[in-house]
Amino acid sequence: MRVEIWSDIACPWCYVGKARFEKALDAFPHRDGVEVVHRSFELDPGRAKGDTQPVLKMLTKKYGMSEAQAQAGEDNLGAQAAAEGLDYRTRDRDHGNTFDMHRLLHFAKERGRQDELIQALYKANFAEERSVFDSDERLVELAVGVGLDAEEARKVLADPTAYADDVRADEREAAELGANGVPFFVLDRKYGVSGAQPAEVFAQALTQAWGEHSPLKLIDSGDAEACGPDGCAVPQA
Repeated sequence: MRVEIWSDIACPWCYVGKARFEKALDAFPHRDGVEVVHRSFELDPGRAKGDTQPVLKMLTKKYGMSEAQAQAGEDNLGAQAAAEGLDYRTRDRDHGNTFDMHRLLHFAKERGRQDELIQALYKANFAEERSVFDSDERLVELAVGVGLDAEEARKVLADPTAYADDVRADEREAAELGANGVPFFVLDRKYGVSGAQPAEVFAQALTQAWGEHSPLKLIDSGDAEACGPDGCAVPQA
């Protein structure tokens, strides 16, 4: 069974939602039969690369709230993250363009390190002092930290077209599926779960989706003639 997760590194609820989903997945009896794939979604696609600003300033401008209200929201998110065992800096974080991070995640997927990289990016963005929007070299450091090659990562970041089509394809698909916010979880293309739901909701969704993912049932398992790796059965007179 495949679970696809549309998310953005700049999305705090994606950070929390990933932890809640993984709590449900770790307790799922068929855990080894579930493939998790991360898909791209930009919350602020119109923001230019290098246009970085403090999170509180972004929130007050985007939502028309006071700085006190924005800080209260960050404090609440910090408490929600802590409840899931996650570190979360409620002050002095940056917000910026995440397109290059998504491109790098597609590169990491090809190398079998996608989940490790997205977790490293989340931790760096929400829990560490140095900004993930600091420079390309910051992203290279994080890529190397999960086992990716530094020069390959630099080449991806230096070429704005590398994996760009993959990112855009994910975003188009999200729109086609009706996802207008993240995190958005799609289970076997049959069920969708929107938002950072409690682990119990994810557990129920996994159980229901798995129930409809039962192995193929043979109508007749007799010795009828067939072709296989060793050739085809020869009819006997």
